[in-house]
Amino acid sequence: MTDSQPAAHPGAAHLQELKQEWESASLEDTLSRYPERRPHFETESGIPVERVYTPADVEVDYARDLGFPGDYPFTRGVQPTMYRGRLWTMRQYAGFGTAEETNERYKYLLEQGQTGLSVAFDLPTQIGYDADDPIAAGEVGKVGVSISSLEDMETLFEGIPLDKVSTSMTINAPATVLLAMYIAVGKKQGVDPGKLRGTVQNDILKEYIARGTYIYPPGPSMRLIIDLFAYCNDRVPHWNTISISGYHIREAGSTAVQEVAFTLANAVAYVEAALRAGLHIDDFAPRLSFFFNAHNNLLEEVAKFRAARRLWARIMRDRFGAEDPKSWTLRFHTQTAGSMLTAQQPENNVVRVALQALAAALGGTQSLHTNSRDEALSLPTEEAVQIALRTQQIIAYESGVAESVDPLAGSYLVEKWTDEIERRAHDYIAKIDALGGAMMAIEQGYVQREIQDSAYRWQRAVDSNDKVIVGVNRFRADVQPGSTAGMEILRVDPAVGERQEERLSALRARRDAAAVAESLERLRAAAAGDDNLMPLIVDAVENYATLGEICGVLRDAFGEYQASTTF
Repeated sequence: MTDSQPAAHPGAAHLQELKQEWESASLEDTLSRYPERRPHFETESGIPVERVYTPADVEVDYARDLGFPGDYPFTRGVQPTMYRGRLWTMRQYAGFGTAEETNERYKYLLEQGQTGLSVAFDLPTQIGYDADDPIAAGEVGKVGVSISSLEDMETLFEGIPLDKVSTSMTINAPATVLLAMYIAVGKKQGVDPGKLRGTVQNDILKEYIARGTYIYPPGPSMRLIIDLFAYCNDRVPHWNTISISGYHIREAGSTAVQEVAFTLANAVAYVEAALRAGLHIDDFAPRLSFFFNAHNNLLEEVAKFRAARRLWARIMRDRFGAEDPKSWTLRFHTQTAGSMLTAQQPENNVVRVALQALAAALGGTQSLHTNSRDEALSLPTEEAVQIALRTQQIIAYESGVAESVDPLAGSYLVEKWTDEIERRAHDYIAKIDALGGAMMAIEQGYVQREIQDSAYRWQRAVDSNDKVIVGVNRFRADVQPGSTAGMEILRVDPAVGERQEERLSALRARRDAAAVAESLERLRAAAAGDDNLMPLIVDAVENYATLGEICGVLRDAFGEYQASTTF
């Protein structure tokens, strides 16, 4: 906790006496005959795991630290009724090959009961290159769908009314361009931008930290992010303008505490940048959203989500003076942990994903993606995706956890760990503030080193068998690692790149070349000044300028970011 500590539990002294009696009687006798598995237990964040928790371990002022769901500090959830009113949005992150193939997958998922779309883009798209650029060779459509133009985006959402679904797009450096394409598709469907709902990731800081799909240096990148904030505030008011991501930070090897701390430190940097640009906090803050990982330690993950909500509410109200309660709420999407999927015994991943998804539901997520069992081997098949979606549906409709709000509240362990994660994350943020903020901490390599150290400790624990990974370092089966064991594997057609090149060539031949050149030149001139670039990017997209052409203009204006080593 970050405020002054409340008084100790009134019965703490008597409870301590009872505990000592129990330890000297029942416990001591049991330990003499059956020693515990390890001399010391702790979470991956280094939080000690006590043998048993009692009310004496928890010093919670209910009104200050918990409150009721939908009220400050939102520890217990951002809505008063949570899933009793509406279940979380079930999004299966999907995209591969061409826009036509991915469109078929989206329609299949919607038929299976998915309630929102989540777009995975291929690597060339993520770093602003067209499918026919030489640098894209061999990567087109491999880890996501290939989108080079408005024509591709039109095909991607053909037959899917954009005023009826919400769409999440995992895109960062070229987020302005992909959102402009989505807006343009909506207009062609007759959907006013004011009716579009969804999220664009648009989180460049975690790219410098953990993921690497950046294009421009930090300054211009932050400009594009804030331009998108301002544009959506005026014209696309129901769009979540950023999804500040701890997911990739965790995938890179961070602990749960670091995931919360570094994500919120990045969020602070975005808020400060928007304020410097003249935006009012209660105009843009309600549309900030977050993206977290769900790992294997179910109880630590539940505590993590609760701590993140509380810490963010305090940051927004007390540090930034936001007055709108919507500005205090941390709304987040969750994805189960890709880094915890194993190529060995891939069927075990179904169980892992179920536990991780359960943690997300118990922790109060607003939307959820469940990974498929085969994703350590390939992109997921339809069968595997269906199992992953059914996992969410079984938790939602059969487990009972959606019937009560924040059902683990009051658990001595969960409340203790919620406090501990908040305290440790708060201390990290204070360190980052002392370094000059998130961007300075990233440029100095501090955040990257902290994550690398945690990843190294985890790998050493696995290698030494101190940490058990079922099917990997214990309980192995007599099959080779990565064996598909008869499992169907999705393989992307290697000719997808050639088809996309032909499609782009045909587009360039029939579009209005003069209109394209003019729109790109206007963008180039504006990039040299300080006008909001979003309207010009929308104009270029609607003239069928390609992703690569638009990002090329901005590369010329802004330059490209070159990462330095942190070792």
